Amino acid sequence: VKNSGAEMAAPCHPTARFHRVHGANVRLDASRTRATRVESFANGLCFSQEPLAPGQIFLVEIEEKELGWCGHLRVGLTAHDPQSLEVVPEYSLPDLVNLGDTWVFAITRSHNRVAADGEEARAPARAQGLLWEPELLIGQVRIPRDKLVGRSRPGRYSHILDELYRTNVLPPTARRSRIGVLYAPRPDGTADMHIVINGEDMGPSARRLPAARPLYAVVDVFASTKSVRVIQVEYGFPSLQTLCRLVIQKHVVHRLAIDGLDLPPPLKDFCQHE
Repeated sequence: VKNSGAEMAAPCHPTARFHRVHGANVRLDASRTRATRVESFANGLCFSQEPLAPGQIFLVEIEEKELGWCGHLRVGLTAHDPQSLEVVPEYSLPDLVNLGDTWVFAITRSHNRVAADGEEARAPARAQGLLWEPELLIGQVRIPRDKLVGRSRPGRYSHILDELYRTNVLPPTARRSRIGVLYAPRPDGTADMHIVINGEDMGPSARRLPAARPLYAVVDVFASTKSVRVIQVEYGFPSLQTLCRLVIQKHVVHRLAIDGLDLPPPLKDFCQHE
C-alpha cells in the first residue's frame, strides 16, 4: 500500500538547518539555524541543508528587520543542489529562478493568497476560525499548527487567548512572523509548492514540480528582512495537553479568566503561557 502524504510527513526528520553554501552577505550562527545579512540588501540567499521530504515544511521566523530598503523575505524551492552552484546568485528573483527548476515566492505586507486555477480566492483562514484547529491540512499532509503561528508577545500569554492577536494577526513581513515552504505530492507524480504564513496556507503558488528530484528550500534574506531563524517542527498527533488547551481556549472570553477555572495549576499555566 502506498504511503499517503500525511504518512510521509510523520517520521522524525533531521534537525532543519541552513546549508553551508549561501550568499556572500550572509552570516550563519554556529548551529546554522540563524541567518543574518550583514551588508547591503542583496546576496542574502540561503538553502536548506538537506532536500525536503514530501510534506516536510521548512519554517523560518523573521528575527530582525532593517529600515530603508524596499522588498521583503522571499522563499521557495529549487532542484539545484547548492553544492553544485559555481556562484551563488545575487538574487533569488530573478537570478536563481532564471537558472531553471526553481520556484520562488515574494512575501509582501498583504496576504499572498494564491487562488487555485478556476477558483475564486477563499476567505482568510482566520476569518473562518480555522487557525485555531490543532493541525494544518494541505492535501494529505497534516502539520501541527502550534509552531507555525508567529507570537506577538513570546514568553507571555498564549497568542490564541489574546483577543487583540485574534483580530490583528501578525503581518507576514513583521518581526516574529513565521513563513514556511513545503511541497505536497499530487496523484500524477508531480507536486505543488505551498507557502504557509503564520499557520495559514497561501495555496499552491507553483504547480507540477518534479517531485522525483531532490528539492531544497530557498530562503532569500532580502532587503528589509535582515535576520531569520529556523523553527523546528515536530510531526505527529497533538498531545492530550494541547487538545485540552484548545478546548479551554475556545470557551474562554479572555485569557485572564483561566485563573478562575477549577483546573490543575500546571494546566492553567500551560494554557496561559507559551
